[in-house]
Order: sequence, then structure tokens, then C-alpha cells
Amino acid sequence: VQLQACGGGLVQPGESLRLSCAASGFSLRDYDIGWFRQAPGKEREGVSLISSSDGTWYADSAKGRFVIARDNAKNTVYLQMYRLKPEDTAVYYCATDKGAHTSDFEWLGRHFGSWGQGTQVTVSS
Repeated sequence: VQLQACGGGLVQPGESLRLSCAASGFSLRDYDIGWFRQAPGKEREGVSLISSSDGTWYADSAKGRFVIARDNAKNTVYLQMYRLKPEDTAVYYCATDKGAHTSDFEWLGRHFGSWGQGTQVTVSS
């Protein structure tokens, strides 16, 4: 199981970014895939999730600005982020519940045990 997150960068407030989470070794469509972020000095938090049945969830901070989507042909999950704010600055990770244990990070009643390496998003003028 391997996840590769990319697409981060430095943008100004109000701009957009699209993060990508590509998987190898398994099919993303068969599992729940979440996007998480961790800002300096803060705990990791859930941002968005797409389930194996195509349900989607968003943290309150992401509602109306972020869109999660999956491209099964490319085995990739995207997080399109619009109207970015300085408080969105963080390292963003994607993760899957494949092979997770109850001791793993929990969000929305799911446990996430396999994580990508993270991609930095910086929103600053």
C-alpha cells in the first residue's frame, strides 16, 4: 500500500490549488480515502473524505471551498481547494482505511492506517 500526495505550493489568499493522492498496490475506489492537514503546533485534523460508496464529507472549515473527487481510471483522489485562506496553511496528507487498526488515527468513525508523505500548502500574501 503506497500513497503519494502532491500539488501543494505557495499561493496568495483567494487563490486555488488542487492536491492529488495517487495510489499504488491497491484500488482507491475500494476504500475510504481522507485528506488531513497539520499546521505547525496544531494537531492533525480531518479535512475531507470520500468513501468507497462515493459519499463525501467535509470539515466545517472546508465546506463550500473544497471539493474531493476520485478518478478511478487514474487511481487518484483529488482535493480541489478554492478561496484559500492563510489558516489553510498546513502539511496536507492523504490516507486510507485499508489495513487500519483501531489504534490508528480516527476520523468520522473510521481509522486511517496508511498515509502518504504529505505536501505543503502555504497561503500567504
